[in-house]
Amino acid sequence: MDRSFSLLALLSLLVVGISLGSLRSGSAATTTTGTPDGSELWGYVEVRPKAHLFWWYYKSPQRTSTPTKPWPTVLWLQGGPGASGVGFGNFQEIGPLDVNLQPRNSTWLQKADLIFVDNPVGVGYSYVEDDSLLVTTDWQQAEDATTLLKALVKEVPTLQSSPLFLVAESYGGKYAATLGASVARAARAGELNITLGGVALGDSWISPEDFTLSYTPLLLSVSRLDDNAADEANKMAETVKEQIAVGNFSDAEGSWSDLLGFIGTRSGDVDVYNFLDGSLDQATAETPAASSPSTVKAMMKYSRYLSGKQEDLPGIMNGVIKEKLKIIPKNLKWQGLNVAVYNALVNDIMKPRIEEIDELLSYGVNVTVYNGQLDIICSTIGAEAWVQKLKWDGLKTFLSLPRQTLHCGSSEGTKAFVRSYNNLHFYWILGAGHYVPIDQPCIALSMIGNITQSPAS
Repeated sequence: MDRSFSLLALLSLLVVGISLGSLRSGSAATTTTGTPDGSELWGYVEVRPKAHLFWWYYKSPQRTSTPTKPWPTVLWLQGGPGASGVGFGNFQEIGPLDVNLQPRNSTWLQKADLIFVDNPVGVGYSYVEDDSLLVTTDWQQAEDATTLLKALVKEVPTLQSSPLFLVAESYGGKYAATLGASVARAARAGELNITLGGVALGDSWISPEDFTLSYTPLLLSVSRLDDNAADEANKMAETVKEQIAVGNFSDAEGSWSDLLGFIGTRSGDVDVYNFLDGSLDQATAETPAASSPSTVKAMMKYSRYLSGKQEDLPGIMNGVIKEKLKIIPKNLKWQGLNVAVYNALVNDIMKPRIEEIDELLSYGVNVTVYNGQLDIICSTIGAEAWVQKLKWDGLKTFLSLPRQTLHCGSSEGTKAFVRSYNNLHFYWILGAGHYVPIDQPCIALSMIGNITQSPAS
């Protein structure tokens, strides 16, 4: 990575932000601040009265004033639902600095400008002044995030000439599907001056039914369930399928939670984010009570996995980062995961978003699916299953094509496979679980360069 950028990134933690924005009449209220050199911008957009989304933009040091082709921007959407992209995605996965505030050699900033957002409202540094304002559907989230983008086009000048790629992880994939469709519609109607370059879905919860049905065969194949447990798990999965089919989405979420609990008990507490990793059952400050629903326990594992290795992400987010940003309300405590946001979405969590992916494909938007081989919660076989349900007219040809092998750097061996046809692309990432940029940073960086067609690739 460029040493000049590394030094700049470290020094920027000590820089006092300068005010660049103010309330704009006739549009969403915005407050924008940044570093004096403009390499970083951040701020709040009041997407609805008393509902505030926080965002953070990084300009790539590789961006030039006259690139050979348009320089891309990646908007990262974290999962949970309720997890902080400004915290996890930024400092744990793809941002310029790691959680120890040291330069990350595999930062995606090498390939694109980056925007992190604490999405939806109530997550991380984002907040609502009344809990009744938390979103209850993926589409409400999309409306808020579209309002955010309409404001950012004015606040971040490069967005007007930079193709925007929505890149998601986990439940963030449902955000990306609905937001992608919303942005595409707004752009086609002339309401939003943004070029949607593509949508990338990393280990994304697009079809809860297909993922739920995949758990038993996958766990059987890796010896984490036996035949007796598999029979019971299959029955529980079929219950989830039946409840989804008749629209009982809240009941389906409860049954899915019960299935996760059963799998934990009968599998020796398999790590549902990477079945080759050890148990995440060690005690931590955020360990939920034994009486907590299994979904809440799984969410805490999500947070603990990303926070892992005893690194103090809450400490830096409520300390040096909050001090740097300066505009975070004093009484707001950053949390990696907000259970209230999850609970507000409970009636939408088990709804599929396959139709939105079909809509994006029909518009000609590039859609990429990438999946870690070792994931259970959003397994590769589950992703393959929902892709086969697409009504896109290129699907038959796509499925008939052979995969290409991918390598990374000077390392030997196959690191991934990819299949592409027209505007649909699927990456199989070997040796990775739910968090591809963490488990396989080299191939993830190469992949995002290909997805965005970055001039730096």
